[in-house]
Amino acid sequence: MSSKVGKFVTSTTDTLNPGDRLNSSGRLVSRNELFELRFDGNFLGIWFSGRYSSSHPDWLANTNPTFANNTGVLTLDASGNLRIVHTNGDLIQTIYPGNESATNATAALLDSGNLVLKEANSMQVLWQSFDHPTDTLLPGMKLGINYKTGEIWSLTSWLRAVNASPGAFTLEWEPNEEQLIVNRRGRRFWSSGKRYENIALLDEFNSKYNFTKHSNADESYVSYSLLVTKRTPEDRRNVSRWLLEYDGNIRDLASPDRGYYDYTQACDGSSTEYGCAKWEGPKCRRDGDKFEKRITNTRPGLTSWQNDTFKNLSIVDCKELCWQDCKCSGVDEKSGSGKGCGFYYGRFNSDDLKGNEEKFYVIIPANLTGVWIAIAVSTTVIVALMGIFLYLRRRRLRLEEKFLKELMTSDRPSDANELENGSNRNNLQLYSAAEIKTVTNGFSLANKLGEGGFGPVYKGKFAQGREIAVKRLSRRSGQGLVEFKNELILIAKLQHSNLVRLLGFCVQGEEKMLVYEYLPNKSLDFFIFGDQSKRELLDWNKRFSIIEGIAQGLLYLHKYSRLRIIHRDLKAGNILLDKDMNPKISDFGMARIFKPDELEANTIRILTSCFVNFGGVTCLRVCHGGHILREVDVSDFGVLVLEVVSGKKNHSIYDFDRMLNLVGYAWELWKVDPLKLVDLAIMESAVKDQVLKCINVSLLCVEHNPCDRPTMSDVLSMLASDVNQLPSPKQPAFYNIERNSVIENSTKEQTQVNCSANQMSLTEMVGR
Repeated sequence: MSSKVGKFVTSTTDTLNPGDRLNSSGRLVSRNELFELRFDGNFLGIWFSGRYSSSHPDWLANTNPTFANNTGVLTLDASGNLRIVHTNGDLIQTIYPGNESATNATAALLDSGNLVLKEANSMQVLWQSFDHPTDTLLPGMKLGINYKTGEIWSLTSWLRAVNASPGAFTLEWEPNEEQLIVNRRGRRFWSSGKRYENIALLDEFNSKYNFTKHSNADESYVSYSLLVTKRTPEDRRNVSRWLLEYDGNIRDLASPDRGYYDYTQACDGSSTEYGCAKWEGPKCRRDGDKFEKRITNTRPGLTSWQNDTFKNLSIVDCKELCWQDCKCSGVDEKSGSGKGCGFYYGRFNSDDLKGNEEKFYVIIPANLTGVWIAIAVSTTVIVALMGIFLYLRRRRLRLEEKFLKELMTSDRPSDANELENGSNRNNLQLYSAAEIKTVTNGFSLANKLGEGGFGPVYKGKFAQGREIAVKRLSRRSGQGLVEFKNELILIAKLQHSNLVRLLGFCVQGEEKMLVYEYLPNKSLDFFIFGDQSKRELLDWNKRFSIIEGIAQGLLYLHKYSRLRIIHRDLKAGNILLDKDMNPKISDFGMARIFKPDELEANTIRILTSCFVNFGGVTCLRVCHGGHILREVDVSDFGVLVLEVVSGKKNHSIYDFDRMLNLVGYAWELWKVDPLKLVDLAIMESAVKDQVLKCINVSLLCVEHNPCDRPTMSDVLSMLASDVNQLPSPKQPAFYNIERNSVIENSTKEQTQVNCSANQMSLTEMVGR
């Protein structure tokens, strides 16, 4: 088959036009010279050319060598027919067959590393390399599935380090489990966990990457981007590239010094630790048996070399075959061509395991020497210690259970948090752990509603049909008996339509659970931070009603409840919605109480770091000498209103040049055009005066000087007033992210404002 001869690309360009031809002498280079498309021997691919460039391609058009060295030619015609042909015009491979409706198709290499084929007149994308990944994931690429076409976006490893043929491993997105998984030959090998907790370098991982999940009827996928803390010219030339290596490891080529997320050495089928999958092995292999890499001067004489039979297997496949063969004691990887395996049988002697030339993998049996001796010596001590431990543990749990039951049933005033004098009978139901387990179907995943502030929340249903929500205190949550007791007492005494209602509790053994009314519409963050379809479910009227409801709830806590309460953890994730989308404030584990005649709550150890949550709400603290003001909740309310109006999270960055968070971004828009802050999903339903009023009030709530912030009573009054009658806000606290440390230092030294009722000076502590 022949192709019409066109001009060859000789100069540096990022675009292939109709009739252009690209051979081994030319290349496409992205605008800022970050990526280049070129022929390299038997392959056509895309290589990164910026900082930390690698000889490994980020994308290949052909993973098998289908033409002789440097004899391929890339051609493009006006209909978008993108092909690789021989120098004589004979077809080698069709990358995209073309579109009859296209009349002027061009192929451009972008700075993202994406090769995009589009119709120049309509700008319709006909094909792009991002939809056909090989073994490397770039920011903006998708991992997932297209339900309409059945296409799966996944990475496939190379067969060997020098062999680009499809290998043993794939990196995929599991939409139902919402986690990354690695399969080996179609079988589950490793999973990341929903919170990526099985990643080896988790702290570094969370500080570097931001994941975006997307799911609808057409597709479900995840993509990632870098969390940028600085943008120097050198940083802009460092592009993250996740490589799925031939042995199953994941490595970011942008971090050559600490780029490995290594699990393959831990995953041997014997355990589910670190996200590994467990599978049955032969009975001849014991726990503790493992492969170890060894280097020798010569190959041991115990080899059965079978290059032809095993030439299309990776070293991982060869190790698996050896593992299943009880007579096999090691495996060798054929070097040079990158094909073939050798297997070793019999025993190795010490000389076989020395040297520095030949590399192979040997099975090292588990060493059981001394195990029985250690067991015999330590058994008595262990039994004694376990007996003491169990006695003390049982005694402590009984005391806790007795104390909490007395706390909720006695008529004496509780000394916890200096509660007001009077009866503590709160008409709460005391449930047994067995009852709760039954109504939640054994705390099944199907009944799990999500994660609360201190543990998972499950849906339950009694035989009579009544539905409940059960908050189960996690042992790793950090909430101890004090916080649990605090939330129990608080919510039991609060009666307001905008506060979540507590029905009962359970304290039995190590189990501590709170039983709430069930609210079917989840939390506020599920809607305002969701995709377009979820955000549209809350039009402006609903959002304004939610803002007013939250304000009413806070006013009740601050002024009208029998106890004066500071919530301290107001965020979208702690605002639950009932069937009519009415808001209810929840999660009082961090709250503090003070008596009606106290203007501030006196607590201990409050000058620690600000509680920062992952829901996007920044806790703005005003502290000095252990005093906490109501401005804590007022400032959190102001941030929450901005998030409701905009549908954006506060902790994200909205201007990389000035590193503005949502508060700073809203302040900048307030000075020019505040309506640009409004969520596009509610633009049609938004009432201009109400929107401006909410933005104005929110900026007043986050002003830098806490004395200038309104009370919740003032807030409700302003929400009911004409927008033209509201005072103008001043520059807020936390104007941008980069200035945090500067603000904190200057605040500690200079910012002392006299705004407490007892004339005590107060210093503003800056949060993140």
